[in-house]
Amino acid sequence: MKKFTNKAEGIISISSKGTGYVAIGVEKNKGQDPEIDFKHLNTALHGDLVEIILHPKGKNRQTAEVLKIISRAKIGFAGILEMEHKMFFLKPDDTKMYTDILIPKEALSNAKAGQKIFVEIVSWKDPRKAPEGKVVKILGYPGDNNTEMHAIAMEKGFDSELPQKVEEEAKRISAKGGPASGWKEECAKRRDFRKTLTFTIDPSDAKDFDDAISLKEINSNEFEIGIHIADVSHYVKVGSALDIEARERGTSVYLVDRTIPMLPEILSNNLCSLVPHQDRLTMSAVFIVDKNAKVKSEWFGRTIIHSKKRFTYEEAEESIKIASSAIRRKGGNLSNPFQEALSVLNNLAKKLTKERFEKGAISLDQEEVKFVLDSKGTPIKVIKKERGDSNRLIEEFMLLANKKVAEVLSPKSPHRRSADEEENNVSIYRVHDLPSKEKMTDLAFFLRSLGHKINLQNGVISTHEINALLKKLEGKNEADTVHRAVIRSMAKAIYSTKNIGHYGLAFEYYTHFTSPIRRYPDIMVHRLLDGYLTNKSPHRRSAGEAEKIKKGNLQAKWAEYENIARIASEQEKRASEAERASIKYKQVEYMSARLGKSFEGIISGLNEWGMYVEEIETKCEGLVRVRDMQDDFYIFNEKKLELVGQKRKKRYRLGDQVKIKVRTADLERKTIDYILV
Repeated sequence: MKKFTNKAEGIISISSKGTGYVAIGVEKNKGQDPEIDFKHLNTALHGDLVEIILHPKGKNRQTAEVLKIISRAKIGFAGILEMEHKMFFLKPDDTKMYTDILIPKEALSNAKAGQKIFVEIVSWKDPRKAPEGKVVKILGYPGDNNTEMHAIAMEKGFDSELPQKVEEEAKRISAKGGPASGWKEECAKRRDFRKTLTFTIDPSDAKDFDDAISLKEINSNEFEIGIHIADVSHYVKVGSALDIEARERGTSVYLVDRTIPMLPEILSNNLCSLVPHQDRLTMSAVFIVDKNAKVKSEWFGRTIIHSKKRFTYEEAEESIKIASSAIRRKGGNLSNPFQEALSVLNNLAKKLTKERFEKGAISLDQEEVKFVLDSKGTPIKVIKKERGDSNRLIEEFMLLANKKVAEVLSPKSPHRRSADEEENNVSIYRVHDLPSKEKMTDLAFFLRSLGHKINLQNGVISTHEINALLKKLEGKNEADTVHRAVIRSMAKAIYSTKNIGHYGLAFEYYTHFTSPIRRYPDIMVHRLLDGYLTNKSPHRRSAGEAEKIKKGNLQAKWAEYENIARIASEQEKRASEAERASIKYKQVEYMSARLGKSFEGIISGLNEWGMYVEEIETKCEGLVRVRDMQDDFYIFNEKKLELVGQKRKKRYRLGDQVKIKVRTADLERKTIDYILV
């Protein structure tokens, strides 16, 4: 952030009431972001990069006004088209969008009042007037499942429809990508794992299989483990229509009832997907490990595999349990090769997990739910997602592959061969910064208010202390609340060309290599790894070659990769927001069919206007308003984080279990109101 005498630049946040806030640093405002009144926003929208001017500081909070918009966060909005006095305007779904958007008749594109549409702002010169927009897409009618899901996706910048030229390119690749001309030659270039026991483990509803795992016993003390990843970069070439579209999207988006893929389904679900009983091209990380899960040797390169079986997580979990029981009874080897492989891998994974946590990794597993939908997309049931050994097994070996690939690509890695390689190396890392001391202090205050003894060492709570507390709280009411608080205190993991390590995983080097079907940075890492292995990379050259490269070209390449990393980080955030919005919509929809029904809930948040309660079984969070708590007059105690009744002194604290009844469920605002029973 740049600062001037009385000016500053920053990202503006806008509340649902239309008030803006811009973080400019604690030295100017003592930790309080300057407040910008609605009339001083000067057309600024939530998330915009703005230049502000600070007003003279008075006794109250620092105020400011927006001087100019440096860059827009977005110009597209979903909402309902309304008509009044023969004028058409969009009523946005986004609660942070504080103004309607005027749509001239010539920009309606046949949209009709009452329809849900997606609009882009084309002009907004006068902040005293509404912005003008044009209809980009007619989504359908409000309340329809497809309409609402499409609106959520487009609101975050993801269109479920890919450009025609991208689809056509994918069809051409698919038509000649299988066992056709040149197939034998391509296979001959690769290390062949087709006779090695190989399988996939994925969710039951998965259609795109990024990764497979193989196991071969070397001797009584050593195993060869292969982590095989779909070789997307073999098919998606730099600069192609597919590549450009994938770069812009950055990631696949997983909504409640659908996936919006980064790549066309003919590739993501077919040609690139590691489906069983089909030869597939892969990029692999292969490790020789001993019985203590210590890596003795490693190999990376292009491979070909033939998956023998597709496991769901539930099937793999059952196989692990059967294998464990059989081994205890018989004390020997298993006759089922898949069960035996899963048993071996599970034991090794547990040792890898133990090692990670001993080095300071943080456990942030949270309980998740999944909606069961009917044919119309209406939620009829909510089930909890179980995380068992099979989930952790896959997670652990993917972490190992990502970590080891990052080490290979790092300029400070022992794999580097020359000083010149260190100078000219460029890679994309997955980095996670240390938490700020301010957020750690807030977390410590929060945890102490719940009665937990917490120590700050140099302004930070140790990861071992956090893990110990989370383990202690397993199965207790306040566990999820504390989990969320810990996560909020952490920095966000992002992509970057500058490696600072991964705090949460306790890794010095980390990247994303294992999901190229659904993440663009993984494709980039595959290309970088292949370049390094084949000595074809333009970013790693001999000393003689390096002298011929102009410094400006090298800097431009670094800038290009950093821009790719930045876009991928932004798109990942938007995809996550879309996923959460789709879940929230289904939660509200689920509770809208249960008005007046009672449930058990856990208090998940408190403030002066009420308490947020999360229903235990469905995780549907709603607000119990203070004004609806008729048994007493309640006041919020900020220091102790509790609501206190003034007459009877009844207290409501975070983690308390309460009985609630569904009062209202507003699909338009995506809110649930409860009352206490």
